[in-house]
Amino acid sequence: MKRVLTALLLIPLILGINFYLPALVTWAVMVLVAALCLREYFLLAQKLDFQPFRVIGYGAGTVLIFARGSPQEALLVLLSLVLLLLMLLRPTYERALGDVASTLFGVVYIAGPFALGRELHWIDPHWLFYVLVLNWAGDSAALYLGRVFGRRKMAPVISPNKTWLGAWASLVVAAVVGAGYLYYLLPGPVAPWAAVLLSIWVNAAAQSGDLAESALKRGADVKDSGGMLPGHGGMLDRVDGLLFSLPACYVVVRFL
Repeated sequence: MKRVLTALLLIPLILGINFYLPALVTWAVMVLVAALCLREYFLLAQKLDFQPFRVIGYGAGTVLIFARGSPQEALLVLLSLVLLLLMLLRPTYERALGDVASTLFGVVYIAGPFALGRELHWIDPHWLFYVLVLNWAGDSAALYLGRVFGRRKMAPVISPNKTWLGAWASLVVAAVVGAGYLYYLLPGPVAPWAAVLLSIWVNAAAQSGDLAESALKRGADVKDSGGMLPGHGGMLDRVDGLLFSLPACYVVVRFL
């Protein structure tokens, strides 16, 4: 019930932000969500004995999301060099590589997809909301159909509650919902066959992201990344699929 109530509160709020507020406000919300996810990620990294540069990570993530039109690869290279220089200020250097790498990975893993989500929003807000809808529909199908009817475990070590039936249900529901969204709601409708293929691709990416984040949590020996969202766990738990599906959608929209 907590999961449903949380979703009922968040979905109208996200819809309003995405479609009815200025683009800068939408991007600012992305920065806020990314910062909350980075906070949970840094806590996971600390459980694995890394000491990431939190302040630098938050700042770099903000710049990456807001810096539209700038050479983002140059920003990441500069970030790497700055982190290495900051290691000189620490009393010991045995974990220099791990601390720098964990910080840089967190920025790329979390802020990078939101930067691509900003690009989707810039192209058309419907593209960003399409990815969000696919994640919500796929997650709901996997959770409820997989829990009731699923028997065969998909990844018992990484994510014991996931089943193959839930995964296939997520894929089918996302394909139907996504195809309908693209055909009827996107200005300049996408051909039905292309909409189905894109929705399957985006959903498969989202499910991969869910498993990847579960692996990070298992490595840190925690069940949830946090407890911020009742029924959903932490913010990172809620957007783990989004971190993979946003880049997946952007690559197709941008280059194909």
